[in-house]
Amino acid sequence: MKADSVWPHRLAVALAGATFPLLFIGGLVTSKGAGLAVPDWPTSFGYNMFLYPWSKMVGGIFYEHSHRLVASAVGFLTIILAGTFWFTESRAWLRWLGVAALMLVIAQGVLGGLRVVLLQQPLAIVHAAFAQAFFALAVSLAVFTSAGWREAPGAFALAEGVRLRRLAAITTGLIYIQAIFGAVLRYTGERVDAHLLFAGLVALHVIFIVIRVARTNSQQVAVARPALWLAILLAFQLLLGIAAYLGKFTSVLRLSADLLVWLTTTHLVIGAVMLATALLLTLRCYRLSGTPAPLAKHNILSEQFSS
Repeated sequence: MKADSVWPHRLAVALAGATFPLLFIGGLVTSKGAGLAVPDWPTSFGYNMFLYPWSKMVGGIFYEHSHRLVASAVGFLTIILAGTFWFTESRAWLRWLGVAALMLVIAQGVLGGLRVVLLQQPLAIVHAAFAQAFFALAVSLAVFTSAGWREAPGAFALAEGVRLRRLAAITTGLIYIQAIFGAVLRYTGERVDAHLLFAGLVALHVIFIVIRVARTNSQQVAVARPALWLAILLAFQLLLGIAAYLGKFTSVLRLSADLLVWLTTTHLVIGAVMLATALLLTLRCYRLSGTPAPLAKHNILSEQFSS
């Protein structure tokens, strides 16, 4: 493959796309209490994981074993992507970022297995936190390999860009922390106060982002679009969170067990999409508000001399 091959970007997009359903299936495993439906690892009831009979995949086993198979596919994609980066990517930092993604997916697989073998609940929480981090990293790889990232950044108000990128970075961090407290709540039923606190902080910062984007440069689609989507996702997420809270912790909203499972799982994956969207906004802000490209500097100097 040539250095300008389109395959690194295609593979990165495929990896991010494959990680999303993995998050959803993992959420279903937790919501349905099927995390220990398959009691051994790396085998499945003594079978090679990839040779386990489909006829035996019933009940909780279906969800847990499907989670293992999709996770294996994500791991395989990560191996291919890291190798592709190493042989085709000229940016050394991106090659090492691919290696970091490979190390993270290996650690994630080991954590998931140890959770089954050691029966330690904290491992499940760390596993959930790593899942969100890996999804964010996969999205970052897709952004870094895109044609738009290689192009010279467009004009952007530097002062406003610096403020916006700082706000976006803080919001991304808050969303991640809120996701961790969400995992604690899902696995232990505790710290709903912290989860609600950070949900409020996230909502407040998303509002700040929308206001600042509107004041900064409404023509900058690369920034305005993810900011708009972040606001839409926030509204949807708040509705899901309120419904899940009322259905799970109060008697105000009476929901069936199956509906509650799908509600809480959707709440989890929308949180992951919010994390990815906030990260995308942060990366674009850093890209657009960075040092002008050499070509842009040359044009500015030419205009000055010609005048």
